[in-house]
Amino acid sequence: MTTLWQGQLKLTYAKRGQVTRVIDSYSQSPLKLQRSFHPDGQTCQSLILHTAGGIVGGDRLSQEITLHPQAEASLTTVSASKVYRSSGPQSQQTLTISLDHDAYLEYIPRESIIFDGARFQQQLRVDLGENAVWLGWELLRFGRTARGERFNSGDWRSQTHIYRNGVPLWIDRQQLAGGSPLLDASNGLNGQPVVGTLAWIGQPVSPEIVDKARHLWKMRDLEGEIALSCCQSGVICRYRGRSTQKASAAFLDLRQLLRHSKGDRPVTVPRVWSC
Repeated sequence: MTTLWQGQLKLTYAKRGQVTRVIDSYSQSPLKLQRSFHPDGQTCQSLILHTAGGIVGGDRLSQEITLHPQAEASLTTVSASKVYRSSGPQSQQTLTISLDHDAYLEYIPRESIIFDGARFQQQLRVDLGENAVWLGWELLRFGRTARGERFNSGDWRSQTHIYRNGVPLWIDRQQLAGGSPLLDASNGLNGQPVVGTLAWIGQPVSPEIVDKARHLWKMRDLEGEIALSCCQSGVICRYRGRSTQKASAAFLDLRQLLRHSKGDRPVTVPRVWSC
């Protein structure tokens, strides 16, 4: 009989002097917090590990992340996530993020592989204090394409809600049913297995940064398409193509430009990504 997980992770960050640290944490399997780093001497970079190796139907995972005033943190995952086929219940992941005034959080997990037949739903809510900024992305591969697999059955859903003082700044709802015409439609995946979204919400982005990002991408072989648009409270970037590595590289380009807009400290790639 398959064991269904009820995993939890609760993290609280606070600034101590010039350095942000984890001041409170709680984890319940299969979620685990690994060692934190401070690559620029101030930002706390944390690694999340899913010890079960993948998500199966019926799993319920939740994460609660809180940043105190002026805290700066960056979270990523140790490895790609796998969402396995389910002939029964749906698996769910809920993320609740609260940033106090002037806080900054990056939530930049590695890619998720959605197996054919997977049934998965994710809900993300972010509440921003004054001048707080959230940068988050999601990279998805539908089907194990190295095996010639397509997402012919199953269901994937994602809801993102970003608020400041109860006012919505960005609401994004997406859904893809296995075997849907959207897998090949020009207004869907257009036959590409990889899609990604990056959002920077809480601070306007200058046209110069947008131009620089587009210029960098012109010099890359992205193996797909990428689009960037500004909104009143930030910027949204979308990718569709064949390579999660190419998508990650493009998103890292934009992340570096956006981070430089907040200060002159060096911007580093999470060290686990080079392992």
